Amino acid sequence: MTQRFLILILGLSVTFSYGQDSPKKWTLEACISYAFENNISIKQSQLDIEDADINEKDAYGNFMPNFNINANNSWNTGLSTNVTTGVLENQTARNFSFGGTVGIGLFNGLDNWKRLQRAKLSRLASQYSLEQMEDDIALAVANAYLQVLVSKQTRDLLIQQNQITVQQLEQTQLQIDAGTVPQGDILELEATDADEKRQIIVAENDVKISLVSLAQLLLIDDYENFEIADESYDVPITDLINRDIDEIIEQARKERYEILLAETNLDIAKKDLEVARSAYYPSLNGFFNYNTRENNIGGSEIGGIDPDNPTRQIGTVESTGEAVVAPNPIFVETAPRPFFDQLSRNDGLSYGLQLNIPVFNGLSVRNNVKRNKINVQRVETRLEQAELDLESNVYQAYVDAQGAAKAYEAAQKAVDAQQIAFDFAQERFEVGSSNAFELNQSKIRLTNAQNRLIQAKYDYIFRIKVLELFFGERPVE
Repeated sequence: MTQRFLILILGLSVTFSYGQDSPKKWTLEACISYAFENNISIKQSQLDIEDADINEKDAYGNFMPNFNINANNSWNTGLSTNVTTGVLENQTARNFSFGGTVGIGLFNGLDNWKRLQRAKLSRLASQYSLEQMEDDIALAVANAYLQVLVSKQTRDLLIQQNQITVQQLEQTQLQIDAGTVPQGDILELEATDADEKRQIIVAENDVKISLVSLAQLLLIDDYENFEIADESYDVPITDLINRDIDEIIEQARKERYEILLAETNLDIAKKDLEVARSAYYPSLNGFFNYNTRENNIGGSEIGGIDPDNPTRQIGTVESTGEAVVAPNPIFVETAPRPFFDQLSRNDGLSYGLQLNIPVFNGLSVRNNVKRNKINVQRVETRLEQAELDLESNVYQAYVDAQGAAKAYEAAQKAVDAQQIAFDFAQERFEVGSSNAFELNQSKIRLTNAQNRLIQAKYDYIFRIKVLELFFGERPVE
């Protein structure tokens, strides 16, 4: 993205300027790259992409089975059930249980599949949002950078014009000393020199202010050492301003991230509607469970027949009244079985399928579907608005580029004409056919024309590059 936009902005390669005793000078490429790395909004968009990546992994995880292990170890004092024998006993017992469960969704109305598709669309939307923001930041940086160049070239122009004024002062002073012109002829030139020096000071301040504005945009606080490279850019050669506006609009719809983002958001809204409708369908889940238990309470086992009372009555025969007896065993308390022996004896398995059929849920599913239908309509209107805004912006960029081209052409002709007029005025002044006031007025008109040319040149460069961005042109580096 960075390289693509830099090529679009400049169409050429630029490099850093370094000096052993001077601070680094920033090129436009360096400024845009630095903005991409440090701009807070871009950092937030990059975090949005990372979050979307995690959501996509979550969506893949929904297809996988879940596996959970549980273990419990507790102590109970008082009358409680022996979990091994099932007999109520007044005791202090420690009970341990362990289990594991595997569950897998077999069918849920394709909800998992639709959520995965939505996650991928959300990832794509985050990427479009980042790239759109990078375009906006790059344009802002390029505009601020070009403003610095305008301020510097305006200052340099004023310095050059003042040098001419100083030369005229020296020449006039020589003529005064020689007695060929009166002393009053130098006054106008001195006033011009003073005013030009004032303009140079103002221009220097404009350079500093534009540099500070660019540094603030880049979040650089070392204003004193911030300086841009001495670069000059030629006016681009393009036929875009002569192309049909409908062709540019159609290409912009394919290239611009605001349209791609709006279209992707519409796809997300439609996918949300499909997810909501999935709740109408039954869901089928499979499960498998393993569990076991152990405690520290000993058991009891038959240790023989009671010799003193070898039988015990367990009932009577109804017809005869004869007693029914059974052996009367003696139970002997035994120590708890070993830990792993109990786990092996007491384990068990459970497995099966679980079917959930939605019948009535307070209209929540139906209302959620309706809510998502409304959202689809809302996002569709946003897409329509984005297309209208893009068309308006393309028209504006197209008209601005055409107007900038005409302004630049007119400014160039004005400079050519004023230069001829100034050269003529200077020749007349040198032979004494005109005075310093007339020469100064001609130079002021030339300076103003040259200033307008500088403004028109860089405004045209910026406007045509904005139009190229809409059209999706990729100049060769």
